[in-house]
Amino acid sequence: MAKQAAGTGRHWYVVHTYSGYEDAVREALQQRIETMNMQDYIFDVVVPKETQIVIKKGEPTTEEKRIFPGYVLVDMTVTDESWYVVRNTPNVTGFVGSGTTPVPVSEDEWKVIEKHMGKEEPRFKIDFSISDTVTVLDGPFANYEGIINNIDEEKGKVTVMITIFERETPVELDFTQVKKK
Repeated sequence: MAKQAAGTGRHWYVVHTYSGYEDAVREALQQRIETMNMQDYIFDVVVPKETQIVIKKGEPTTEEKRIFPGYVLVDMTVTDESWYVVRNTPNVTGFVGSGTTPVPVSEDEWKVIEKHMGKEEPRFKIDFSISDTVTVLDGPFANYEGIINNIDEEKGKVTVMITIFERETPVELDFTQVKKK
């Protein structure tokens, strides 16, 4: 029977990894759980990701982006053996915590992480700022230039101030309809 570290139970813990190796660490850790018979101590391994809409070649596409690059979350009960299995997984640099004692993720922190991961609607990833000069790509104002006045990330819209008949007029456009000048 594995020896239980003092004051620890089943919680989510944050493991630091080399950036870019999060998925590899998750897969390696899942294999180690199987081969080292740690299913009763290590329950789940998650790389927190959220889906974003990104514009590539003028077309909106969805991408999964890591919420916390360089980190993996592990649902486990900390014992000397389970700590050793996680800590000695290739590309793991250690647990987040003080010294050798891992600090569990609080319930409030976990709810925030779950909310980001479980989001149904993908968010737009924008590289616009208010007061950027943009060119309208299509629609009735194609080839007009304007200045971004407002950004609505949830809806994927920007309000652009376009000069029409020597008057500034606000025009609401999709992110895909404008490009930075």
